[in-house]
Order: sequence, then structure tokens, then C-alpha cells
Amino acid sequence: MKEQIIQEIKKYDTIILHRHVRPDPDAYGSQAGLAELIKSSFPDKKVLTAGTAEPTLAFLHKLDDIADEDFKGALVIVCDTANTDRIDDQRYKLGEKCIKIDHHPNEDAYGDLLWVDTSASSASEMIYELYLSGVQEGLKMSDSAARLIYAGIVGDTGRFLYPSATQKTFDYAGELIKYSFDRTALYNSLYEMDAHVLKLQGYVLQNFHMSENGAAHVKLTKEQLKEFGAAPSEASLLVSTLGSVKGIRAWVFFIEEEKEIRVRLRSKGPIVNQLAKEYNGGGHPVAAGASIYNWNEAEDVIEKLEAICKA
Repeated sequence: MKEQIIQEIKKYDTIILHRHVRPDPDAYGSQAGLAELIKSSFPDKKVLTAGTAEPTLAFLHKLDDIADEDFKGALVIVCDTANTDRIDDQRYKLGEKCIKIDHHPNEDAYGDLLWVDTSASSASEMIYELYLSGVQEGLKMSDSAARLIYAGIVGDTGRFLYPSATQKTFDYAGELIKYSFDRTALYNSLYEMDAHVLKLQGYVLQNFHMSENGAAHVKLTKEQLKEFGAAPSEASLLVSTLGSVKGIRAWVFFIEEEKEIRVRLRSKGPIVNQLAKEYNGGGHPVAAGASIYNWNEAEDVIEKLEAICKA
């Protein structure tokens, strides 16, 4: 499959890369990392990155302004996106051919070519693996591509703390840091927080609720976010905060937006993506997300998470 993807990249003059809505570092890292990889390998190709910019990740990459006509006859590659509903910029359908590169469970097998590897720590790790497979085909790594791919791996492995970080992950990371980019500056950009977000983190630590079975939850309403001057995307940065709580087994963040309540599920063992699917969501077995539309549904999610932890 990697060979087929490389041949398709070589074939097309215009390549447009997409990723999921509400992007994280791996979404940016895989999408923009592959874009930079293609640019350095085939300078004559038109390579564009699609989607709505995420202000908290603007330091990683600047997305392109893309016209409808750019999609005509273009190859579209969608990275780190499990299902079509979550693809940022639904114009991906206007392309001539679509390729899916992802590490989430393949429950929506979209695309003309699909490369899904659920054992990969991140989609960014897969992009580096694609590069290794394509060196003989003319793929060339650049410093900018290495920086983005490394950022995506760091982001999705929680700085290599999560079980998804395998020996292969560390091997690839070791190869990527040989390229010229400032790792200290990158880490600072990824993990430094503005004072108002840190204050919100303090609120989270003071106000989360945990049961005797290790199921925990936090509710962040629009009013609370406004009080701290924090955007929903900034609140989402805090989801891993509770992972350091002793005795916790799984937890859920509820983050209220204008028209929905985002549900962020995390776990140290119990499977939570099936619960996310009940609310039109999905994700990894121990890291998933969904959406609900009232606080009564939040109580249902809490009750079901409690049952999962108890079991």
C-alpha cells in the first residue's frame, strides 16, 4: 500500500492534504509533514494544505487558501481522520482520487486507497514510515518536514509516555532529531500555556469528581470558560491533566461550545471508544471523543463510564 501511495503522489501534479476538524499536533504533523515531504521531494508539484486554522497550533504550519478549481484533477490525501464527517473541508470530495492515511480503527473505510495501521503511535509516525519506503523512489526528508513529523509523534504519545510509543516510535524519533530544528523551542510551543489557561487548569484540579471505581469527570460550561477567558480549544489542552491522579482509571471532560458539548474521554485501561460511539463519536480504545447536546446526556455518559470502570 505504501508503494501504491508513493506512485500516486508521483503521478499527480496537484496534491491537497486534509486532516480532521479541531486538530491536534498529530493532525498538523501528519498533514503538513507529508506536504513538506512532497515539496522537498518534487518541487514542481503544487502541494496545498486544507482546513480551518487552529490558533493554538499556528506555530507549526500556515494553511493554504484553496479555491474550488484547485481540486480539479487533484490527488487528495486525508491524514489522521477516522471518518468522513470529521474531515476538515468537505471539498475533499472534489478531488480526482482520495487516499486515507490513519492510525484509528478503520470503521469508515473511505478513499480509493486506504493505509490504516492501528499499531502506529500516530499518523505522523506513519508519514515517516512512508518516507523510509520511498527513499528509492525519490522521497527526500527536509528539516521542516522532520520538525512537523516529530511534533506529531510527540503530541500523540504524550511526550513518549503513552503505551502507544513502541521501539519503532523511539527509533524514528531518534532519526528525526538528527535534522536541523530547535527541539526546545518546539517543546515550549507545544506545552507552554498562557496564564489564563493555567488558572483554568487549577480550577479543573480543584473541581473534578472521582468515584471509588476510579471514574472521574469535569464539566466546563460556557460561563466558566468565559470567566477564565479560555476558548474551548484551550480547555481541550487540559484533558490529559487528570492522568496524574492516583487511583483514576478513566475520565471524561465535558467542554461546552456554542451549539454542542464536546465529550473528551481518556483511560488508563478500560475501553472508552465504544462509549464514544454511542454519542456519534469514536477514536482509540483509551482516547476518544464525541458530542452531546444537553447536560442530561452528560449525566448518562458519567453513569456509563462508571459502569465501565466498575466492570
